[in-house]
Amino acid sequence: QVQLVDSGGGLVQAGASLRLSCTISGRAYDNSGVGWFRQAPGKEREFVAVIRWGGGTTYYADFVKGRFTISSDRTKNTVSLQMNSLKPDDTAVYYCARTPFLTSAYYDQKNYLNWGQGTQVTVSS
Repeated sequence: QVQLVDSGGGLVQAGASLRLSCTISGRAYDNSGVGWFRQAPGKEREFVAVIRWGGGTTYYADFVKGRFTISSDRTKNTVSLQMNSLKPDDTAVYYCARTPFLTSAYYDQKNYLNWGQGTQVTVSS
């Protein structure tokens, strides 16, 4: 059973940076993907970024390209999301999630079977 614990959210001003972390317990396979989704108040949950656990492949939503970077550390069983140049529109609960097999439908939350509890990110203007 894979479990995810996400952390690192907080309250920051526009233009600041935050780093989210997802700690994974249980076995994760090379072709699985670990990523982040977010849900703002009154909106549907949306894809942010994902990385192939075995390395080499990352995908990003268009609205975070150039600002957010996803990375993994297999020695620590963690996936991190470095968020720079934060905007008020980035305010949301961010969820770490895992899909057992990363495919071209990486953006579809239905493919993600394991979820963290969520961490709040609030960006003030």
